[in-house]
Amino acid sequence: MKRLIGKSLGNVVFTEQNGNLYGNLTNYGVNASYLIKPVDFFGPAKAILMDLDGTTLTSEDFWVFVIEQTMQKLLGDGKFSLEESDIPFVSGFTTVDHLNYCLNKYMPDEDINSAVECYHNIAEFQLKEIMQGRGHVDAFKPADGLKDFLTEVKKRNIKIGLATSGLDYKAIPEIVAAFRTLNMGDPRNYYDAIITGGRRKDVGDYGTLGEVASKPHPWIYTELAYLGLKVTDPTTVIGIEDSAAGVLSLRFSGFPVVGLNGGNITQSGLDCLCCKKVNKLEEILRII
Repeated sequence: MKRLIGKSLGNVVFTEQNGNLYGNLTNYGVNASYLIKPVDFFGPAKAILMDLDGTTLTSEDFWVFVIEQTMQKLLGDGKFSLEESDIPFVSGFTTVDHLNYCLNKYMPDEDINSAVECYHNIAEFQLKEIMQGRGHVDAFKPADGLKDFLTEVKKRNIKIGLATSGLDYKAIPEIVAAFRTLNMGDPRNYYDAIITGGRRKDVGDYGTLGEVASKPHPWIYTELAYLGLKVTDPTTVIGIEDSAAGVLSLRFSGFPVVGLNGGNITQSGLDCLCCKKVNKLEEILRII
């Protein structure tokens, strides 16, 4: 992990203090410093913490598409497209993080609030189209082997928690659509707890902390594990993630991580924070 010292990843800077590695996170005018302590896993697992996008299902391409559509609208340029180098910064983190990155690079004078409003309008339209069988109807593809994996985990009486930084209006259609594709019924029959990024903070509506406390902060996974799944021993818990933000969130929470290849973990240089890297969910059954 020493190779991370001095490295910056998005709004996270890694530092060393008294021989310990810390991730220093700055957003919304607040600085937070989280210890990345060594973690251990001793099977058999009693609980599994799973990410949604990229781990349970594949939808990152869709949300990158929405970011790109947002930038086209803001720039007034229907031909605008993101560069390959942008991808690690517009996936895996929060919507505001993604948009801030794009604005800083392409529209430094644009107001973030206007960009967020534009993004949500486009996202809501696209989701409604999908739910009505139009547009990107194949946007939410279940991960290979998801049904068999969840079924086997349930047979072993292992608790399963699902955590996503996505807001309710985005996350719920995703998981419901994926389960519908697999004829698995209600997701709540499989997951013992589900934590989302909450609700939007619109005028006249009740909002939640949402993106202020989402990944890579530890709080979504902390709440999922200790309040949702009633975890008492973190060494019997394993997290599954495909994104850099998710890996950091789990490690900041004090849980070991199995990284799924195909996301941006390797590209972000965070393989060293994973206890194992795998290609498919079925490989994790041998670990737990």
